[in-house]
Amino acid sequence: MLNLLVRPQARPPAAPARPRPVRELLLIIVLFAVYKAGRLAANGRVSDAFANARDVWRLERELGLPDESALQRLLLHSDALIHLANAYYAYVHFPATAAFLLWIYLRRPGHYRWIRWTVVALTASGLVLHVLVPLAPPRMLGDIGMIDLGAAYGPGVYGAPQTDTISNQYAAMPSLHIGWALIVAVGLIVATGSRWRWLWLAHPIITSAVVVATANHYWLDGVVVAAILGVVLAVFRPPVLARIPGAAKP
Repeated sequence: MLNLLVRPQARPPAAPARPRPVRELLLIIVLFAVYKAGRLAANGRVSDAFANARDVWRLERELGLPDESALQRLLLHSDALIHLANAYYAYVHFPATAAFLLWIYLRRPGHYRWIRWTVVALTASGLVLHVLVPLAPPRMLGDIGMIDLGAAYGPGVYGAPQTDTISNQYAAMPSLHIGWALIVAVGLIVATGSRWRWLWLAHPIITSAVVVATANHYWLDGVVVAAILGVVLAVFRPPVLARIPGAAKP
């Protein structure tokens, strides 16, 4: 009788189950295969890529956006800053995104599926635009006053476009560098409860400055990817941070 009167203690909610790692690895392989197919689809459209680049450059000036070359000139005052920007472009993009996905997978499984589909949707949208609107980056336009800082100072990322079998160098629009950096920042802000979590916005801000100053992207490349991500986040709504012990800590 006493047992019936004693109310059992509420148990904390169980942590959501993680997706199987083999399935996640297969998804990454499929995405890479789709990217490679998109790169092959963009081959042979070099003239379109340069024509689009000049259209974007003119449109930015008509819209009153800052001149990308002005930001690069600020960087040219310091060799140390040039090498730092080149290193950030070359070595931070993929490792930071991979580390973020691994952390979310291990520590916030309840947020992992949301992040995964956000990354897939943004990347797929970007690949569609890469195929439909090939765009040469500023470093390839010789008459706008910008230079390829990676090739001139190192560390460089790209070889000659004609022999590059890994990356699509005519895929400046939209900038997945900026898009993935935004996902990392948004994901960490949503999935953690630290009062300092808003500082993660420094990552996409620095990334935006770096990709523009190194002549790898236009301002509009970042504007477009931010708009696409806004639509993606409206479709894939983030889950509520679970109220379990340690959930509010990064």
